[in-house]
Amino acid sequence: MATDIAQEVFLKVWEKKPMQETKKLIGLLYKMARDIFISKYRHSKTEMEFIARSTNHMVSQSPEEQMSFNELKCIYEKALKQMPVKQREVFLMSRMEELKYHEIAQRLELSIKAVEKRMKHALHFLREALAVQ
Repeated sequence: MATDIAQEVFLKVWEKKPMQETKKLIGLLYKMARDIFISKYRHSKTEMEFIARSTNHMVSQSPEEQMSFNELKCIYEKALKQMPVKQREVFLMSRMEELKYHEIAQRLELSIKAVEKRMKHALHFLREALAVQ
């Protein structure tokens, strides 16, 4: 972490190219390093708190919540199987592979509007299937 901070500090100094005396520049380097360290520390602390909260939430699910989740998952998978192939293909590329519409359009050799239309129909199909259950 120290080498990353040092590199980041020197990169910032290089970009700014301050025209100061060496003694003032050394003070600036220490100040920048301290600020970056504090920023990284706060960020990692926030990250750890988020991870702790998410794992506590997952562990604290009641049996009813777990059963409800499993039922919803089953309905979702069933709806995916019933969805028309072209819509399912676009939906899965977007949601599972996290591709953008233009990337899906290139891969399937379609227009972006066609991808948008298929996605719209796929989401409508899923909403209807999940609402019925």
